[in-house]
Amino acid sequence: MLWNVIDKRKRPYRWREVNAIVEATEHDNSCADADQAPESDPKVIVDYEALEAVSVSEAVKWAESQNCPVTLYLYDLGAGFGDDQHFTNMEARFDDEN
Repeated sequence: MLWNVIDKRKRPYRWREVNAIVEATEHDNSCADADQAPESDPKVIVDYEALEAVSVSEAVKWAESQNCPVTLYLYDLGAGFGDDQHFTNMEARFDDEN
């Protein structure tokens, strides 16, 4: 169930090969001004899943096929995974300033 898309690509017109990450949308509840997603059943929650070098279309279909509501993060090919880049970016969700 795809509920949200966060596009982190610096090259937004590249659609053939991107990196894709999904996380349960409820993870976003701590973000400022976020819609509040209900908590998912722990048996089906997606804490983190990733695909590398897929098309945007494939990433959307994959996100839509998840068993709980997810946020799809799109990154340029070669980004999002290295040096915990995705997790470093997501730390902002928990800053007091958000």
